[in-house]
Amino acid sequence: MKKSLTRFLFLMAVLFTASFSASSQIYVKIRPPRPPVVVRPPQPSRVHVWVDEDWQRYGNSYRYSGGHWSNPPHRGYNWIPGHWQRSRYGERWVPGHWGQQRRRH
Repeated sequence: MKKSLTRFLFLMAVLFTASFSASSQIYVKIRPPRPPVVVRPPQPSRVHVWVDEDWQRYGNSYRYSGGHWSNPPHRGYNWIPGHWQRSRYGERWVPGHWGQQRRRH
């Protein structure tokens, strides 16, 4: 009985934590301005890819964290840029991520 109660409480804690983190999206009514000029430093190597736009959560808003060079995690991966997504709550930043290139037949 004690094991069952412990398992149940653990499962409830995990589910509660997962639901809390999934709902912690930040929406803004007005998108923060992007800096007018972004200086791109020299490419560190031929395999590095420029990640152009990136925004980090900052309190109840977003802060531009600038572009940067990044090394793909695996061969054949490309950078899928982040974007602003509009909804009835406002706009939120959907971060970019690495993805595999699809082959065309």
